[in-house]
Amino acid sequence: MTATDRSIALVNTAAQAAADRLAHDVIAYDVSDVLSITDAFLLASAPNDRQVKSIVDEIEERLQKELGAKPVRREGDRDARWILLDYVDIVIHVQHSEERVFYALERLWKDCPELALPEDAVKTRGKGREHAAAVGEPTGTAGDPGVS
Repeated sequence: MTATDRSIALVNTAAQAAADRLAHDVIAYDVSDVLSITDAFLLASAPNDRQVKSIVDEIEERLQKELGAKPVRREGDRDARWILLDYVDIVIHVQHSEERVFYALERLWKDCPELALPEDAVKTRGKGREHAAAVGEPTGTAGDPGVS
């Protein structure tokens, strides 16, 4: 089984919205073969809580405006360190960079096929590592989205 056309449209719209709000390391996985509850996961991160919230707000607005989709659940708003948007067909995780490294969701889903994303979203790969280096944070940590 593969992700539906609807799921792919949601993923692409959400990925573009995240990229437009300067998200880091946007990636999507087709999890339809291993999970029955959703077709795809979209992961994105940002270096601060305010930007995490901004990315999530933009994703929600775009999906509503362009595809008429509203999340059935939104979790993690209070701290804005990890916000989850559940659209049933897809689940979106927008994490603070520290949570992204610590929880390393990419490791859990690395055996699932990666979904093609818009060019702007693909260009976000490695931005988390670049930002960490620029502000003097450790890079290359296990679980870093840019490190295999």
